[in-house]
Amino acid sequence: MDWVNALAQGALLGGFYALLAAGLSLMFGVMRIVNLAHGLLAVAGAYVGVVVVEDAGLPLWVALVVAPLVLAGFGYLLQRGFLNRAVDLGGLVPVLVTFGVAVILTNLLQEWFTADSQSLRSGSFGTASVQLADGLSIGLLPAVTGLAGVLVVAALQWFLARTRSGRAMRAASDDPEVARLMGINEKHVYALATAIALATVGLAGVFLGMRTQFTPGYGDLVLIFAFEAVIIGGLGSLWGTLLGGLVLGVTQSLGSQIDPAYGFLIGHLVFLAVLAVRPAGLLPKVAVA
Repeated sequence: MDWVNALAQGALLGGFYALLAAGLSLMFGVMRIVNLAHGLLAVAGAYVGVVVVEDAGLPLWVALVVAPLVLAGFGYLLQRGFLNRAVDLGGLVPVLVTFGVAVILTNLLQEWFTADSQSLRSGSFGTASVQLADGLSIGLLPAVTGLAGVLVVAALQWFLARTRSGRAMRAASDDPEVARLMGINEKHVYALATAIALATVGLAGVFLGMRTQFTPGYGDLVLIFAFEAVIIGGLGSLWGTLLGGLVLGVTQSLGSQIDPAYGFLIGHLVFLAVLAVRPAGLLPKVAVA
């Protein structure tokens, strides 16, 4: 039963990784941008949650609404102000811009919140659990987080496939010049995609703050896990990102069952194995659709 419990916990952890990585996958799929500030932006979402819950004294659910909105607004302005120009220049320019954003935000967060570790108090929600069988129980917070990851990936996939704005994103991604001739404002479309991507990051950040302690420098570890989930699944593939998150979460959980020190190590080794055998990922796609 211990192994079954580890498998269940790993699947829930994988859903959380998918939630963390969904925005990274979306930005790459639409604009071919590798966002090096992704992990730091998730941490920024956690700090927004701290301000809402700890400082303002508002309920936790308010943070789950406010953080995505704040990050979405920042994402739209960031894309319109800097990243659209970087995309036009091409090459490594977008990567360097996101790296600069990460450095600046890290220093700003450290200035505003200090380098001390913090966490987002979730009360009984963070400690409650549901017993499924003898020796098998799942925490309410991991269950909600994992489910949120699945729902976010499914919602993004539906948005891209079924809505007019989603189809405009796919068109701008496939051929910006033709999309422009069809009346699509690719600058606005790119900014909208980044806003949606960062909204998912903000949501993931609040859950991150409830799950663990964090500092302004914690974004590096978050970025590694998000990258591994995206690359295992396949760059630009949202369903692949979900699969990659599940693979990463399950292998880490099973590795920890063998030895607590082996969890992250085995996850990294599986990532390297997939990269060596299937460099395009388990569910590779050229575009997000």
